[in-house]
Amino acid sequence: MAFRDFHQVIPEREQLFVRSQIQDGSLFRELTGDPSFEDQLPLLAFIDGRMVALGLLRQRIGGWKRHIGKVFFLTHPDYTGLGLIDQLLEQIIDSARHCGLTKLESELNGEREAAIASMAAVGFRELVRLPGYIQDMQAEYHDYVVMGMELIAPFEFLGAGD
Repeated sequence: MAFRDFHQVIPEREQLFVRSQIQDGSLFRELTGDPSFEDQLPLLAFIDGRMVALGLLRQRIGGWKRHIGKVFFLTHPDYTGLGLIDQLLEQIIDSARHCGLTKLESELNGEREAAIASMAAVGFRELVRLPGYIQDMQAEYHDYVVMGMELIAPFEFLGAGD
């Protein structure tokens, strides 16, 4: 219920960029489909029983990008500017270090200025900005931004390599 209510208030403009459909519940099913949290860790923020933010860390289990975690997040429009994303990002960064990840990255549209600023505040930097490169679900073009962050994982959490 809280998850559905949260996604119903995400502005339509923002929903145009979400890969999974959030109104039909598929994002919720995707996040809860792996109860072991082996390849993704969802973090939810609640205020007075109301879901107000979602953070997600995705990890590839194998392959040449297994050391890079992907970060995704959404905030309830009534709760932006309160530092919720900063807090979720701190938890995601700590979790990523414990997983032995050495890099984090996030893909955003260039209009998410507050999200870009929050990420920069915790150590992410803009790796790539391609003007007019991505299309939303209504075929309008927007800047494509990739933010990245180097992590120094505690030695005991680093993988043994190949």
